[in-house]
Amino acid sequence: MTAPEFPPADASPASVSGPRVAPNFITEIIERDLETGKYPQVVTRFPPEPNGYLHLGHTFASFLDFQTALQYGGRYHLRLDDTNPAGESVEFVEGILADLKWLGWDWGPHLYYASDNFGRYYAYAEQLVRQGDAYVDSVSGAEMARLRGDARTPGTPSPYRDRTPGESLDLLRRMRAGEFGEGEHVLRGRIDLASPNMKLRDPVLYRILRAHHYRQGDAWCIYPMYDFQHPLQDALEGVTHSMCSLEFVDNRAIYDWLMERLNFDPRPHQYEFGRRGLEYTITSKRKLRALIEGGHVEGWDDPRMPTLRAQQRIGVTPEAVRAFAAQIGVSRTNRTVDLAIYENAVRDDLNWRAPRVMAVLDPLPVTLLGAEAATLSLPYWPFDVVRDSPDGLVGLPGGGRVAPEAAVRGVPFGPELYIEREDFSADPPKGYKRLTPGGTVRLRGAGIVRAERFDTDEAGNVTRVYATPLGEDARASGVIHWVDAASALPAEFRLYDRLFRVANPEGENPDDPASGPEAPDFDPEQIGHESEAAPADAGFLRFLNPDSLRVTRGYVEASVAKDPPDTRYQFERQGYFWRDPKESREDALVFGRIITLKDTWGQKPGAQKPEAAQKTAPKKDAKPAAPKKDAPAAVPAALSPEQEAEAARLSALGAAEADARTIARDAALLTFVHGAAPDTTFGQVASWTVNDLAPGLRAGEVQVDAAALAPLAALLASGDVTSRVARDVLARAAASGEAPMLIVERENLAGGLGEAALGAAVQDVLSANPDKVAAYRGGKTALMGFFTGQVMRATGGKADPQAVAAALTAALA
Repeated sequence: MTAPEFPPADASPASVSGPRVAPNFITEIIERDLETGKYPQVVTRFPPEPNGYLHLGHTFASFLDFQTALQYGGRYHLRLDDTNPAGESVEFVEGILADLKWLGWDWGPHLYYASDNFGRYYAYAEQLVRQGDAYVDSVSGAEMARLRGDARTPGTPSPYRDRTPGESLDLLRRMRAGEFGEGEHVLRGRIDLASPNMKLRDPVLYRILRAHHYRQGDAWCIYPMYDFQHPLQDALEGVTHSMCSLEFVDNRAIYDWLMERLNFDPRPHQYEFGRRGLEYTITSKRKLRALIEGGHVEGWDDPRMPTLRAQQRIGVTPEAVRAFAAQIGVSRTNRTVDLAIYENAVRDDLNWRAPRVMAVLDPLPVTLLGAEAATLSLPYWPFDVVRDSPDGLVGLPGGGRVAPEAAVRGVPFGPELYIEREDFSADPPKGYKRLTPGGTVRLRGAGIVRAERFDTDEAGNVTRVYATPLGEDARASGVIHWVDAASALPAEFRLYDRLFRVANPEGENPDDPASGPEAPDFDPEQIGHESEAAPADAGFLRFLNPDSLRVTRGYVEASVAKDPPDTRYQFERQGYFWRDPKESREDALVFGRIITLKDTWGQKPGAQKPEAAQKTAPKKDAKPAAPKKDAPAAVPAALSPEQEAEAARLSALGAAEADARTIARDAALLTFVHGAAPDTTFGQVASWTVNDLAPGLRAGEVQVDAAALAPLAALLASGDVTSRVARDVLARAAASGEAPMLIVERENLAGGLGEAALGAAVQDVLSANPDKVAAYRGGKTALMGFFTGQVMRATGGKADPQAVAAALTAALA
């Protein structure tokens, strides 16, 4: 039989740009097939069964199917393999479609339902019977299993194997008409009972199921088995390269047998890749359902679940998920992926999109004696994000990109604050770097304070700390975050962690088909459907992490009230958070932690990987292992007495303590700052040395002297140049050796802009963007950040951000 013509050779709809599939054995096959003209174009398919929501295991399979076709100018299909009525539903279909669209895939018109072809599958079944390649068997399931033999014993023919095609065809039609009960008859392929591949020992092709189908209703009472339906559907769709995970390698023999017996030409071919498990989680749908039904999680979208629905709720972006899928790699062997790879992909993505704000999750009140209320202007972004921005701009919570100096928010500061309870210790342990009685600490962006005394309750718990603000010449032992008690917003914080405390909660069976990304949730050799609803082995539940969810109540700074609800933040020192879209309301802020700032899981008791205890001591002559890419940075060694003295001298000159200690332990940086002017500009020069010039100084590439930086630092302090201009001039001077002031004077970079020049720049920007002006006036006030960035760019960064904001507000009004 000739297969139906391929669908038109149109390319798949434009999908997301981004990571590509790395070269692998499947791409080599595709390139060879295209080169030889075996197929006119590549056609792949992603075939989930709609009996649950998609999970991270499906991410790798869908990325491989869809992105491979895209790379080779082909077409990809989304197919719902919905031929097993048990557990399938419209809910899961809609969930799968929504999750894949969120992930970025656009299959256009190429959405298929296997159940739409029940009639065609049945016609092929009758054809096999007429050809003598299939027969109706009537033994029980237990007897069938016995007759199939085992790895050492060939199968024994069923007493019904010699039924004539006429007899089998009559029985098959009566099965279709509903004359028999479940288990009375099945349709089996007549292949090879002596085959070493057990799959070929007359596999079941159809069985009787008295079950309602979510799409076809009660029109059918016999349903095709996966090994029968799947290759037929591939052929009907014109799929060329049918990719599946390794547990289906033995099933390929049935796939090929069907293609040969039914004479499909051209025909698809099946290729198996190694399945990718994920540590500290499970992907078996049976077991995921057991978690839900047992009340261990809230549902499919519980942020501790590995489902894509859960990743959306917790605030992970589709870009992060695709980046993770691209990193996994394709091979011929099964492999378990370290969960840290996924977590780091999420962190890398959030680092550039999550502005920094402050929140206190376990509040301890602090009274600042003698302090007055004020509003501080604090930056959303740290220097490293600003420094590494490809376009010199940074984002705002409401969208748009602006110059770094415009990416600030007003933060109230008053005599009553909240700090983290763990940031004060009445009896501090050795090495404690936070607030202690009589000790000092720097409040992020607000200066240094010294704790004078504290109150306790009857149980001895600290209930309030009293502190005194100090001048900038004081030394601080560390830096802590805070929120203003008068203006802070109360919030609930949900701290999610890994659901399991061991790397492999499913045991030592990586080839378990139930865990595979494409494995059907039933045994292909079962003739009834009783086992399809069998409960999952509950042994994995003993490995649940009791601390996978902690809920605290605290406060977040008031600036978040004006931000869009889908803004992702880095709460300083706490992790990445966003408002839980399911729980937050206007009168109740609920923030879920997307991910911690760094991976500390490996240091948790009982969280080691299974192989950890089996590692042997290194050989005597073995080379030390290279540090892992994702290993936490080493803690800097303590300063020597001489370095401590040097750090104290630099601090006295005005360098920030962290900068002073960094310079004191680095000979190249120390030699450079020895030439800096010992005046009020020294602190800024020290900051530039550590944060901007350090790599070049260590490489011997900086051409400018430290003494030449003092005038530039003075201009920055006086407001005659913006920080953006100063950093640009600094970089050019370091590369060329030209004095920074010569660059400033030659290009007239100092002094800011006059009112007329600023007004002209504002009008130019608004005239060039009439659509955005209309959108802003229509209520999209977040576009103010876009306009600010455009004006700052048009003026070369010379404009004062506050003046720009005032001019834009007036012009847009």
